[in-house]
Amino acid sequence: MAASPFLVLDGAVPAETLDLGVAGHYGNPIVEQRRLERGEAIVDLSDRGLVVVTGPDRRSWLHSMASQAVERIAPGESAEALLLDASGRIEHAVHLVDDGESTWLIVEGDEAAPLAAWLDRMRFMLRVEVADRSDEFAVIAAMSQAALDAAAPAAAPAGVALDWTDPWASPPPGAHQYAEQAGHPASAWHWIERIVPRAALADAAAAVSAGRVAVAGSLAAEALRIAAWRPRLATEVDEKTIPHELDWLRSAVDLGKGCYKGQETVAKVLNLGRPPRRLVLLHLDGSDTVLPAPGDEVVGEKVRPEPEPGAAPERRTVGRITSSAMHHELGPIALAVVKRAVPGDLPLIVLSHGIEVAAAQVEIVPADAGAAVDVPRLPRLGVRKP
Repeated sequence: MAASPFLVLDGAVPAETLDLGVAGHYGNPIVEQRRLERGEAIVDLSDRGLVVVTGPDRRSWLHSMASQAVERIAPGESAEALLLDASGRIEHAVHLVDDGESTWLIVEGDEAAPLAAWLDRMRFMLRVEVADRSDEFAVIAAMSQAALDAAAPAAAPAGVALDWTDPWASPPPGAHQYAEQAGHPASAWHWIERIVPRAALADAAAAVSAGRVAVAGSLAAEALRIAAWRPRLATEVDEKTIPHELDWLRSAVDLGKGCYKGQETVAKVLNLGRPPRRLVLLHLDGSDTVLPAPGDEVVGEKVRPEPEPGAAPERRTVGRITSSAMHHELGPIALAVVKRAVPGDLPLIVLSHGIEVAAAQVEIVPADAGAAVDVPRLPRLGVRKP
């Protein structure tokens, strides 16, 4: 992909870690967060990838493989779906919008080519075509339609505007969530991703320069995402992740749809078991001005029944940081995946840059999240009831 025109805007500082190819900020990430949250700014997501599926069988074909019910999606409607392996582990996450002729899949930039190749191998005799169109189209995003309209019109090759509205704020039918709905921060997350011709990025950047709309960098977008408890493939997912651990059944899984790869694990863990790990939000001590990096260890003190007098508490690693940010209201925050058995009220410590950072956890997937179905236990053979 060519360099983004946004990188030549005043104050643009390229992202250093996650979203390479776009600006991390434009001089003041905190101010940019506030503008983005108010719906006054746009974000350059031109490093995202776009895979397009065409053909009369496209929706039923995608429906058969995805965790979400997409067979009857209407033109212009949005959906989020996961593609899982046979063990229910997440392999791909797609933001999906259909225009009546094609289904457009917004993915992480480095996911576009492998996803297109995998889908192409799965076509068999069906009437579908798959293409990676990341070089032709790009993505910009905002918290309001008005900000996007001030920047550039959405691509509409079939007469339907290609805007993807994140379902995280309003879970669709068939969804399930572990987090409590009351007070869920997703209510403030009004995220829209707009597909535009890549040539239109220059027009959007010009709209920023002319003062018609403000701009925010990837750091601002990440801070608001983390505060909304919103999982992302590039950050929260590793080779073992299943959707339950990130509360991703909330927006990307329809529990009423038919068979797809990984469905057995999805149903079994929800109905009979517990997520092996769980996502938490961490409020971090900011006195050392240290912001943890992805992969930093999260440790907790092991509780001993009878600790020896004067003995130092025993610590153990209980999880890892997945993403972190400096939020304009909450201060330093992070998302972390921790072991299921970690008590929800256990104070945690993040080991980062040789410094111990105290952390208080907010449960997203609760520590006591249990089976959705109450299955009576059968008595063991040979055990007599009193």
